[in-house]
Amino acid sequence: MPLIDVQDLRTHFFTEDGVVQAVDRVSFQIEPGQKMGLVGESGCGKSVTALSIMRLIPDPPGKIVGGKILFDGKDLVQLSQQEMRNIRGGSISMIFQDPMTSLNPVFTVGDQIDEAIQLHQGLEPEEAREKTIEILEMVRIANPERIADNYPHELSGGMRQRCMIAMALSCRPQLLIADEPTTALDVTIEAQILELIDDLNKRLNTALLLITHDMGVIAETCEKVAVMYGGNIVEMADARTLFSDPQHPYTRGLLGSIPSLAVEKENLKIIPGSVPDLINPPSGCRFHPRCTYCKEPCKKSCPDLVDVGNGHYVACFI
Repeated sequence: MPLIDVQDLRTHFFTEDGVVQAVDRVSFQIEPGQKMGLVGESGCGKSVTALSIMRLIPDPPGKIVGGKILFDGKDLVQLSQQEMRNIRGGSISMIFQDPMTSLNPVFTVGDQIDEAIQLHQGLEPEEAREKTIEILEMVRIANPERIADNYPHELSGGMRQRCMIAMALSCRPQLLIADEPTTALDVTIEAQILELIDDLNKRLNTALLLITHDMGVIAETCEKVAVMYGGNIVEMADARTLFSDPQHPYTRGLLGSIPSLAVEKENLKIIPGSVPDLINPPSGCRFHPRCTYCKEPCKKSCPDLVDVGNGHYVACFI
């Protein structure tokens, strides 16, 4: 049984200009302890997918209009807000892009982790503080007793992100969602944070959904990859297969645009055009206006995500 099974998820935003089809017919599964990457350009629906799983879509203007999110035998879409509060932060935790806006500036980081532990584990304050120090040590924070008494603004970006990871893991969740967890961090700190997440995944057997636009990060971290474009998943496979044998033109474009020491600057490829308007998306395949392989069927109908062999799924007529 998969830990989480997202089936035909559709999340829309109802605005004055029209309905934004941010997530449209998205399906995927994550096994217990598995590390899955969700990758694509900004605005493709990655973060909205994560917020839909957490049931944190602001309503209005957003709403999950269809599909199921099955977690541990329960459809999260059908749960009440109180039932979701019991799951959110306990069984499922999330690391957000910017820890400075996610941490409460008027409470110490220790108090915020204490609160999560007391809420979900029912411990007394003294026991919760002991667990807080333990989890801060686990995320490799030196002198955790002192750091626990610091306010977010007193810490560096990398230290704040470690505290966010500590809070997310404080109740030993079954699923950790990391939404661009290394945004705005320098390369050295980014590597440390990714290594930390990978290490904790192995030690705690926590499943991971890593959301990023960086294919290099995906290659280093994930076992399975789903590529999103225009609110749809266009390709999904294990990481080795996806990087060695990409089938969708968009995936090929993403991989061809990664700079490396072995590639001359003039050999770098670009994907022409820009991301589609999700209020008035193009007919047929949403990638067809930018696709060099486009044919008439691509303009008329949207291809389904089909298995082309060994669990490699592609949504393409080519």
